[in-house]
Amino acid sequence: MMNVEHIFTISILFALLIITKSEVYIVTIEGDPVISYRGGIDGFEATAVESDQKLDVTSDLVTSYSQHLETRHDNLLESLFDDETYTKLYSYKHLINGFAVHISPEQAETLRRTPGVKSVDQDWKVRKLTTHTPQFLGLPTGVWPTGGGFDRAGEDIVIGFVDSGIFPHHPSFRNSDSEPYGPLPRYRGKCEVDPDTKRSFCNGKIVGAQHFAKAATVSGAFNPSVDFASPLDGDGHGSHTAAIAAGNNGIPVRVHGYEYGKASGMAPRARIAVYKALYRLFGGFVADVVAAIEQAVHDGVDILNLSVGPNSPPATTRTTFLNPFDAVLLSAVKSGVFVAQAAGNGGPFSKTLVSYSPWIASVAAAVDDRRYKNHLTLGNGKILAGIGMSPATRLNQKYTLVAANDVLLDSSGKSSTSDCQKPEVLNKNMVKGNILLCGYSFNFVIGTASMTKVAQTAKTLGAIGFVLAVENTSPGTKFDPVPVGIPGILITDVSKSMDLIDYYNVSTSRDWTGRVKSFKAVGSIGDGLEPILHKSAPMVALFSARGPNIKDYSFRDADLLKPDILAPGSLIWASWSPNGTDEANYIGEHFAMISGTSMAAPHIAGIAALVKQKHPRWSPAAIKSALMTTSNTLDRAERPILAQQYSGSETMTFVPATPFDYGSGHVNPRAALDPGLIFDAGYQDYLGFLCTTPGLDSHEIQNYTHQPCNYTLGHPYNLNSPSIAVSHLVRTQSITRTVTNVDEEETYTITARMSPAVAIETSPRAMTLKPGATRKFTVTLTVRSVTGTYSFGQVLLKGNRGHKVRIPVVAMGYDR
Repeated sequence: MMNVEHIFTISILFALLIITKSEVYIVTIEGDPVISYRGGIDGFEATAVESDQKLDVTSDLVTSYSQHLETRHDNLLESLFDDETYTKLYSYKHLINGFAVHISPEQAETLRRTPGVKSVDQDWKVRKLTTHTPQFLGLPTGVWPTGGGFDRAGEDIVIGFVDSGIFPHHPSFRNSDSEPYGPLPRYRGKCEVDPDTKRSFCNGKIVGAQHFAKAATVSGAFNPSVDFASPLDGDGHGSHTAAIAAGNNGIPVRVHGYEYGKASGMAPRARIAVYKALYRLFGGFVADVVAAIEQAVHDGVDILNLSVGPNSPPATTRTTFLNPFDAVLLSAVKSGVFVAQAAGNGGPFSKTLVSYSPWIASVAAAVDDRRYKNHLTLGNGKILAGIGMSPATRLNQKYTLVAANDVLLDSSGKSSTSDCQKPEVLNKNMVKGNILLCGYSFNFVIGTASMTKVAQTAKTLGAIGFVLAVENTSPGTKFDPVPVGIPGILITDVSKSMDLIDYYNVSTSRDWTGRVKSFKAVGSIGDGLEPILHKSAPMVALFSARGPNIKDYSFRDADLLKPDILAPGSLIWASWSPNGTDEANYIGEHFAMISGTSMAAPHIAGIAALVKQKHPRWSPAAIKSALMTTSNTLDRAERPILAQQYSGSETMTFVPATPFDYGSGHVNPRAALDPGLIFDAGYQDYLGFLCTTPGLDSHEIQNYTHQPCNYTLGHPYNLNSPSIAVSHLVRTQSITRTVTNVDEEETYTITARMSPAVAIETSPRAMTLKPGATRKFTVTLTVRSVTGTYSFGQVLLKGNRGHKVRIPVVAMGYDR
């Protein structure tokens, strides 16, 4: 007979089935948002801003027109649906004109057919795209002194972070006692109060802190006990990215009693504005992210960091460049906000980017020059390489090796206990004083097992140390070193793990039942605490998403190069939220060393803040150009940058990197402050790019931009970007670019080179520019042979005063 509890459970499940028929939709309607309204409605004067101009949201005109738009949104919904059948989540007024609403698919169809409604898009998910780098990038000696030293680097620049929140009590975000932050009246962000402590999340360093979870809540994904209905970081990711870009300088990185150096943000004096829209288990929803971006631009941020991207290209629109997410970022750029976005972590496979649009700086991830290595020395003399940031066992002493499977208290569950996650199932008397051997199971890949837990097990049982051996793996498995408090090592090479297992089996005697009679295998663990610095750096990280860029859901190539630039993104030390659970190895810690293009993007956001500080009137496109044209394509040993790649099996190899791996190259902050020339572009140029993109009609563009297609570029590749990409080159094509001199008068010679299948010429060969002057030049590409692959090259403008301005060129030739 069914009991009451079962009936209650079934009732809840049935109710949930009914509720889940409703979805979140993002709706845009006719009429300009604040940023582009030029008047025409009785009683409401124009509020539009010119390209790269800040929006004055304090003006009565903006307030009045904003309220008018919100009233229109409410009236439209009230005229169509009964109050109890829908929930409006957000009104979007400043960057796009529309709203997010929780309704049924039938109601969504009603909206689509309603006059005045331009688009109805079902909400989709986004995900996180998850120290030493200031020295590696030359900031302390080459960049910070030009801005008055580290204690002035990024002064009064506000960087907004759309991420998982922040842990405000971390020393990386503390207000300085010696140089406290003053008020910043031009920034208008709110500061939420911690519901538990009743303390503000802001402190002068952190100037804004808000959270956005309405779409996540109505979708049933939000869990307040772990996600926190506040800006508090329940994940770790948001604290990490904020510290990379703008964390305080010289913060000791201490984990397990050892100091791994001192951490600093790229712009340590910059202010931090937090817009939490990402959460631990499910990532986030575009409706929440768009609301966060709208708020950030409204509040007056200078730089916006997005370590977030869609799970896949948006399927509801014809092109990757035109959807609510990218449209709101286009309006943000129009407002003068520089946007850095993580390129994605789908590498090393081609067409894995999740950042597509030309108005965004899409950032790939590099491995820098620091590597943590360790080794295990066996009693037979073999030395097995591995990774493990741990202290060594005692010098000149070997310890007995005991496998977890051989020291079980109960032999019934060997397969589930070899990963050493449960000390209670192992025999402490047999482990104590020895090195514990454990197996790397699938649980480590999915995050339910961790190396930190192995170390805790070994310590609980009194082991001298531990070895974690990988016996089988598959392409895509990424092994990062983890700091542990006792001697420990992870053997990642399967063949080396087999050497260890073979030695152990030969040295271990057993009775006829398989029970161990005596443990004779011995070994010692080396010191893995100190990094080894490599000259073969930077290098494109294996996981970093690769081009070519795509223009639509059919994955057709775009005439726009992505990623734009490469920045450190592998094994990055930065602050962590002690209640963050994004990385099992760092639960409870205040610092974490993690990898991802999520870590690369805030490097660029922070360096962009330094450029903005020196050149406050530069447009977002000018800042992006300065970063790209001064970047490096050679590593520290003056050799071409390499990219990590698979060699057809599980083995990682290194191949020459191309612009599809690193865009223009690896960021060079010092050179970016003084680029000589810039390739500028504004809102009308980006509209021209959209209006020229095949497959897009002018009505669709107007739906999102509220502007007609009065201006085209002839071809999308004529957008004045600091790179050239021609995906379908037939016979000969000429591409124009315009440069602006941002320094003293200088004469530039223009040279170009290209791989043999495509010929390249430039005109003129030289030009002289006075301060502030602009000049056009032409790049002509001609197909020599059809190879079915892209050709790569560059155009170099070399000034007589020492400036070097380089743009990458990619093209694929066709017969027709």
